[in-house]
Amino acid sequence: MAAVSRPALSASRLTLPGIMDTEGRVDESRLRMHIFKNGGVSPAERGLAWGFLFGMYPCSSTALERSLIHQQLVVRYQAMKKKWQHSYPSAVHIYLNGTDAELTAAVRHFEQRQMQQQTQEQPEENPERMAFLELQAQILFERVTFDHVELQEAIRIIDKDVPRTDRDLQYYKNEGLGNLMVLRDILITYAAFHPEVSYAQGMNDLCSRFLEVLDCEVDTFWSFSCYMEKFSKDFRADGLHRKIELEAALLKELDPLLYSHLAKDSLENFTFCHRWLLLGFQREFEHSDALRLFEILSCDHLELISQQVDRARYQERLAQKHSTEEGSESVLPPINTDFTFELFICAAILLENREALLQCQDEVQLIQFISSLQGKLNLNSTLKNAEQHFYNYCKRCAWDYLNGHCRAHTDKDGDFFYQLRNVFVLK
Repeated sequence: MAAVSRPALSASRLTLPGIMDTEGRVDESRLRMHIFKNGGVSPAERGLAWGFLFGMYPCSSTALERSLIHQQLVVRYQAMKKKWQHSYPSAVHIYLNGTDAELTAAVRHFEQRQMQQQTQEQPEENPERMAFLELQAQILFERVTFDHVELQEAIRIIDKDVPRTDRDLQYYKNEGLGNLMVLRDILITYAAFHPEVSYAQGMNDLCSRFLEVLDCEVDTFWSFSCYMEKFSKDFRADGLHRKIELEAALLKELDPLLYSHLAKDSLENFTFCHRWLLLGFQREFEHSDALRLFEILSCDHLELISQQVDRARYQERLAQKHSTEEGSESVLPPINTDFTFELFICAAILLENREALLQCQDEVQLIQFISSLQGKLNLNSTLKNAEQHFYNYCKRCAWDYLNGHCRAHTDKDGDFFYQLRNVFVLK
């Protein structure tokens, strides 16, 4: 069963070379580059690495500082959880209609274990500090109010979705099935204190991924919350349409014929791409590969590099403006930095299955084919193809630059093509 908190993890060390100094500070850029170029981190270090990758711990924090930070996170999460449980006592326990005997037994065991843990709680090592943190949390959350109608609706949907979370995972087998109740508490706490986002279907699958890796209720809540700060917009209708439009625009750049076939009169045939992107291709690859891909996409390595390169090219354009006669300069086409690497992964899957997709004559055939891909895609080949498409797209955008429209004395380290090529030198 998932631990409520794991303070020992905050003092653990990453053994990745050159990533962590003697006091426990992490070189964030090296960590992200390592994850991308090595296809993730080992499962043994994944939990700690995710604490930094998703922002639960500042990379600049020392091991000692993280221990204090973790105490604060534990107290704040417990205060938040108690507040909604006090406001909604009927929602403390999930309602089951008795048709799922396995889950009913697991819930009963989970609740008995919780009662035992509460009666066996150990005294705190620093009661004065804990009393201060509890008072601080009380002041922080005492004025928080809930939208009762909205939160009750969120709890209703959570109670439908949580039992349907992927129970084939080893993490939810046997007594581990009680971890679904941990997942439920995390999701309700998040919905209660993030009313602008609340809960939407799919969040259970995303949060489950964090819970499986971190195996800790508190760490999962804060890591998931940090992730949602960046991606919560994808769960709204405007975010959905934006993702679909971007994927369609990218495919139009890479393969106009396939784009035309899928787009036809509208972009409705691209809707399935949103599920891929929203859940980080969770069902398209074998489970351990899907975790690695989620890690690779979350490191944002290529996006950060492309933004750095685009800034370098902007400086190049400024230099051109001052070194050429007015009206004779050529404009370098900008890289669309909205084309994140996950969109190239999606495009790579589409292009790998190009011929089969072109044979789909209607929406039914398209959905049937897309469903047939679940769990069957090869991650290594998909990554290789996505990197090549990303590289070719950037190279095409830089064609004028490569054709000689650059400074006479370009510094090699600042050269766009040189930087971009270095991105793909895998260890």
